[in-house]
Amino acid sequence: MSLKVYNTISDFKNVKNPVVTTGTFDGVHLGHQKIISRLKDVAREQNGETVLLTFYPHPRMVLFPEDNDLQLINTQDEKIELLERYGIDHLIIYPFTKEFSRLTSIEFVRDILVNSMKTKCLVIGYNHHFGRNREGSFEHLKEYGPLYGFDVEEIPAKDIDHVEISSTKIRHALQTGDVKTAVSYLGHEFSITGKVVEGKKIGRTIGYPTANIVVEDKYKLIPADGIYTVKVKHKGSMYGGMLSIGNNPTVNGQFRTIEVNIFDFDKVIYDDDATIYFIERLRDEVKFNGLEELKAALAIDRENSVRILAATPSL
Repeated sequence: MSLKVYNTISDFKNVKNPVVTTGTFDGVHLGHQKIISRLKDVAREQNGETVLLTFYPHPRMVLFPEDNDLQLINTQDEKIELLERYGIDHLIIYPFTKEFSRLTSIEFVRDILVNSMKTKCLVIGYNHHFGRNREGSFEHLKEYGPLYGFDVEEIPAKDIDHVEISSTKIRHALQTGDVKTAVSYLGHEFSITGKVVEGKKIGRTIGYPTANIVVEDKYKLIPADGIYTVKVKHKGSMYGGMLSIGNNPTVNGQFRTIEVNIFDFDKVIYDDDATIYFIERLRDEVKFNGLEELKAALAIDRENSVRILAATPSL
């Protein structure tokens, strides 16, 4: 079945034996995927359907509004697409408010999980906390389960090379340009989607025309400045390319931009959406002594990108 999305919990009804997990699931990384996999197994065993209860805005945006530098790995649309890819049946996007944050753990279980969702089984990740001041824990759930008639299961911590996966660590990797580490934790490509807008057209004067990408979601994480090997999806077709994030110091750029040179591509695509999949970071952004030096560097970047893309599996 395809993923059903609910923006109001009252619309969630008549679901057979809901097998539920809950959390923000930013990134839908390998740790999240392990929870989803177990969720699907339990749903098959209990002849039920999988349900993810997530929250928007992100709780940190509501509880710490002064901390306005929060960046998220996924936009809402990206998260929905990933959850559908990994086989979730139902997604409830619950509005996170200060009032909601004040629910005690037993109120959350009774009012949301039991009365509203009719939870049959709850599957949670390692060290999961919920309710006011994060007071609720797996130990609480083991008490509440028999009281309210649902089963509870906790997934152990998921490690890669002895490093616990977390959305925070993935964000840090991307913010430092370490795309390979981020992707190894995510278990899928990291991408950004934006609208193509007109730029200064300097790239085309030296043989490397670029599409300027504007990402409208202000909370979407943009990786560190630098030059990257990427793949570009436009209207269902995939292309290789190389991408620059930064201020274009060689031409005295004043603003941070995202510009992609799409290989073997000569269409005018202003106002179209394009999705960029990050493969590898090539180098830092550099201020060259003029356009000829920049052009020579771009030739090397292209050569390296072609080599990297040839060794990269298809998306």
